[in-house]
Amino acid sequence: MNKLSIVGVKLMRKLLNTLYITQEDAYVGLDGENIVVSSSGEEKFRIPISNIEGIVCFNYMGCSPAVMGKCADNGISLSFLKPSGRFLARVSGSIKGNVHLRRMQYEMISNDEICIKLTQNVLASKLHNSRFILNRLERDHKDKINEAIVVNAIAKLTDNIELLYNSNSMDSLRGIEGESAQIYYSVFNELIITNKDSFKFERRTKRPPLDKVNAMLSYLYTILSLDVQSALETVGLDPYIGFFHTDRSGRASLALDLVEELRAYIVDRLVVSMINLQQVKEDEFLVKEGGGVIMTEECRKKILKQWQLKKTQIITHSVINEKIQLGLLPYVQAKLLAKYIRKEEMAYYPFLCR
Repeated sequence: MNKLSIVGVKLMRKLLNTLYITQEDAYVGLDGENIVVSSSGEEKFRIPISNIEGIVCFNYMGCSPAVMGKCADNGISLSFLKPSGRFLARVSGSIKGNVHLRRMQYEMISNDEICIKLTQNVLASKLHNSRFILNRLERDHKDKINEAIVVNAIAKLTDNIELLYNSNSMDSLRGIEGESAQIYYSVFNELIITNKDSFKFERRTKRPPLDKVNAMLSYLYTILSLDVQSALETVGLDPYIGFFHTDRSGRASLALDLVEELRAYIVDRLVVSMINLQQVKEDEFLVKEGGGVIMTEECRKKILKQWQLKKTQIITHSVINEKIQLGLLPYVQAKLLAKYIRKEEMAYYPFLCR
């Protein structure tokens, strides 16, 4: 891909904390302007609602209608997931997006040619960022990996980037994306330098994840999707109308589209880092009847703590060439997409690792 540049994207958004409720018997209530978390009738934690940007509940007890209303009124995302990380539901207030922007979004995404161009750029970014991860591995750990298969995977991903731009149908683009995902995940186990026996990865499995690595990946892909969905809603776009993922009732297709370009750089690197630094342990995972693997509450807490820390990491954005916190990356990309839809820019510029 050619080097991309754009000027003048500014974000007037403070990166606040997301509150994760991991204790399964916890209940979330409201006391004035404070979110209060209690268990067995005893208060465990409280935080001013002005200090958070989102709440993600893994608890079965749920939260009060007052909390739901307060979150909706204050633009705070409120999502419910199973303890395993599988998405259940999301509570939203009245739609406050720019009606003109959304109308332009619907018109643009109804245009097959535009959808193909958007998909080409996003998938090329995904392949570039996946290749970037493998290049770093080959450079830093060539003595600890099967270098031949990693180099071969890098070469195939490079070829497929060119194939994307020579394709003129969504079906062919989906085919290239699927093949590229298989290539990338076929060497993903090479990224795991330590604890290989305990955290062996053979292939990508989703529902349910069949090993510890897949459990971590699925868990954080869901969290990232929620962040991207919130970002799209913040800039006024409809997260349910996508250009690559097909429309399906209840599925935030546009959020899933943008996740494609971010998942390797944000989620995959974090999962591999936690394993290689031995921040997660083998006994923090449980195998359910049927073979599905889930994380213990302690493991989920560890992962979410590292996720929050990672969001504060400072990076230089490849497009706007400004230093931002990593947690703001979904908002930058949502803003860039909105500018393209409003025809303020000639193209949508995806995020590229560098």
